[in-house]
Amino acid sequence: MSVMSFLGAIGAAQKEAMDADERVIIIGEDVEANVYGTTGGGKTRQETGDFVQMYGRNRIRNTPISEEGIVGAAAGAAMTGLRPIVDLSYSSFLYMAMDQLVNQVAKNRYMFGGQASMPAVFRSAMFYGLNTGAHHSDRPYPMFMNVPGLKIMVPSTPSDAKGLLRTAIDMNDPVLTFEACILWGLKEEVRDDEYWIPFGVARTHREGTDVTIVAISSSVQEALAAANELAEEGISVEVVDPRTLVPLDKQAILTSVAKTGRLVVVEPAHRTCGAAGEIAALVAEEVFDSLKAPIVRLAAPDMQIPFSPALEKQMYPNKADIIAAVRRVTQNDKESSRLISVG
Repeated sequence: MSVMSFLGAIGAAQKEAMDADERVIIIGEDVEANVYGTTGGGKTRQETGDFVQMYGRNRIRNTPISEEGIVGAAAGAAMTGLRPIVDLSYSSFLYMAMDQLVNQVAKNRYMFGGQASMPAVFRSAMFYGLNTGAHHSDRPYPMFMNVPGLKIMVPSTPSDAKGLLRTAIDMNDPVLTFEACILWGLKEEVRDDEYWIPFGVARTHREGTDVTIVAISSSVQEALAAANELAEEGISVEVVDPRTLVPLDKQAILTSVAKTGRLVVVEPAHRTCGAAGEIAALVAEEVFDSLKAPIVRLAAPDMQIPFSPALEKQMYPNKADIIAAVRRVTQNDKESSRLISVG
């Protein structure tokens, strides 16, 4: 075990994959310079060595500033035998490559009757909460959940980031990874050996009996902080992290809610048509009879991200919002207990 940052774990996963399989390449804008720790895991070249010297320019390729061209090149490379990791920097830049992602990357395996594979990973960083303005702060993973053929991962810890990325690189399907850059500096002990975390398997960070919180991306850390504080009030919170949204571990969510009878879903993306809404609908359809209180969704409001630090700070659900929501869904029990004790 070694203490790694979130970004360091991503760098470690990429290096392991490149050592294991010469078909793995990294392409993107200025990747030779280790922009955003693309290849070096957030460390300097002195700490990691020069990836270009280690693997050569055939495997570490700078590209022009053209997201559509980058994604198109990656699609062609994947269909002809390579396994590209594409660094698209800001997740907002996915929009520029929408035609390639939706009409080529997501559909080609189907259109060719399964004769073509698409083993490509598209990394993007969600820069919300850092005052980067409306053009650089989007969290568009819910939009891509609606595109058949794409797999989506949203890791919230360094250890999950490493294991999920190794799995993504080895897949024969296209994977979009959404990294909350406010988690990049998060550190924990991570296994030094190679390991793979399967897609579609949620992680229960904390067991509980009173309410289930399903949290996505950076909201997991806010949910855990809220659960710790609520425990002091005698409220037992179970925190479930889906880790991947496509495929989604539906059974883990349903089992947890059937046990606790309450659900709060937290995510940093916009509320309308978000992942939280999909999870809420799933629970309402499958385990409605288990619910003891209405489902609560916590998400960002449907508005553009303000540049003002003070205004943007209010956009995303935080620990206080989660605590208030949990108190609300457990209030009926408290009121019933009070009435029984008075009677």
